[in-house]
Amino acid sequence: MPDQIKLLTGTANLPLAERIANYIGIPLTQREIKHFSDGEIFVKIDENVRGTDVFIIQPTNPPAENIMELLIMVEACRRASASRITAVIPYYGYARQDRKSQPRVAITAKLLANLITAAGADRVVTMDLHVSQIQGFFDIPSDHLYASNLFYNHFRMRGMTDIVVVTPDVGSIKIARAFANSLQCGLAIIDKRRPEPNKSEVLNIIGDVKDKTIIIRDDMVDTAGTLCDAARAVLENGGAREVFACATHGVFSGESLQRIINSPIKELIVTDTIDSTGKNLPDKIKVLTTAEIFGEAIRRISNKESISILFDR
Repeated sequence: MPDQIKLLTGTANLPLAERIANYIGIPLTQREIKHFSDGEIFVKIDENVRGTDVFIIQPTNPPAENIMELLIMVEACRRASASRITAVIPYYGYARQDRKSQPRVAITAKLLANLITAAGADRVVTMDLHVSQIQGFFDIPSDHLYASNLFYNHFRMRGMTDIVVVTPDVGSIKIARAFANSLQCGLAIIDKRRPEPNKSEVLNIIGDVKDKTIIIRDDMVDTAGTLCDAARAVLENGGAREVFACATHGVFSGESLQRIINSPIKELIVTDTIDSTGKNLPDKIKVLTTAEIFGEAIRRISNKESISILFDR
C-alpha cells in the first residue's frame, strides 16, 4: 500500500497533513508551492505520481488562496497521470452559501464543488459539512466523516452527569441529536434569528436545561456570537448549572476569541481541521486531532475497504 499512495498537501494545514502521514506511516510527497510577485500561485510536484493513488489534504478556509492551491494541485496531479485523485478537505469553505436565501445570490457551495470536479478530482472526503446535502453537490463520490466520536470520548472521560446536549440553532439539530444519542442524554434547541450575517438573537429555549450540565454541539465556531449567546441563554434564562461546548471547525474570525474568553463557557473543544497555529488560543479552548479519522479513511479507500464504520456519529 505505501508504494501506491501519495499524500500531498498545500499550505493551509501542514500540521494536520503531517499527523495523517505519521498515522499511515508514509512521508508527504515533496512539492513546491510559491507565489509570483503579482500573487499568482505556482505548484510543482517534485516526485513521480504516475499511476499512483493521490490524496491531496487541503482545507478551503480563507484566504481564497487555499482553494486555488487545491485546484492547482488537483490539476497538476491529473496532468502528471495519477491513477486516482482524492481531495481530502477537512473543512469545506463556503458551505454556508448552500442555497438561494434571497434573490440574485450565488450558491457558492455548489460552485466550489463544480470547480473541484472540473479540476480533475475523482473523489472527495470531508468532515462535518454545514449541511449534509452538500454531498449531493458533487458529481463524483464523496465521503462525509464526523468528529462526534472525538467529542464523545473526551466528555465521557470527564464522568459528567445530568447532561443535556444543546443545539445553538435548528440547522444543527441532526448532528446534535446524534451526539445526544451517543451520550444517552436529553436534547434542547435554541430558537434564534439572524437579523444580518454573522449576527444572531436568541428567542426561545426549547427543552429542559434547568440544573443540567450543558454541552453545546455545533459544526463550527466563526465569530462565536451564536455560541456565546446560546451559553448565556441556557444559564441566565434556562437555569443550567454549567456550560461546555464542542464544534468541529474552529474558524475563529473577528473578535471570536475575546468573546469566548468573556463567555460563561467553561471549556470549548474544537478539532484541527483548520490550523490554529499562531492564533494564541485561550486556555479554555482545547484542540483534538482528526488525523486518525482521516488517516484511516485514506487507508481504507486506497485498499478498497468499506469506510462505513467511520460514519458512526
